[in-house]
Amino acid sequence: MADVAEEKRIVVAVDEGDESMYALTWCLKNFVSPNTENTLILVYVRPPPPVYTSLDGTGYLFAEDMMATMQKYSEDLAESVMERAKRIYQDFDNVKVEKKVGSGDARDVICEMVVKLGADVLVMGTHSYGFIKRALLGSVSDYCAKNAKCPVLIVKR
Repeated sequence: MADVAEEKRIVVAVDEGDESMYALTWCLKNFVSPNTENTLILVYVRPPPPVYTSLDGTGYLFAEDMMATMQKYSEDLAESVMERAKRIYQDFDNVKVEKKVGSGDARDVICEMVVKLGADVLVMGTHSYGFIKRALLGSVSDYCAKNAKCPVLIVKR
């Protein structure tokens, strides 16, 4: 009987922080199995663009230019994050990599993506905020641990 490699679909949430890159590194070294067909899906979530209203023509033109600049910055940032991630995963031959970029509230987008992508597991880092900061800012990893429709592995540095 021939060995049939099972496929494992691993979603890794990445962002600009070192914590997410550490989680990606940890996942590749400790969680990805060499005997499994691994699909690593990197998910980066851009914040939604701000909505500006204009009161006059000058404000409208300024807002349009500003929006274009902010959109370009957002795209460049997403590309930069994915490039950092590539430097981490490029030496792992047994991993197929897909990249997905979403926009919106990271908590909701990540939870929606794990369903849409058929994730077997979600891997993410944590910023290790204290109680007060977590209460004020909200914790993406806490939210995903409670609401994602797959197991969630939170990697703490």
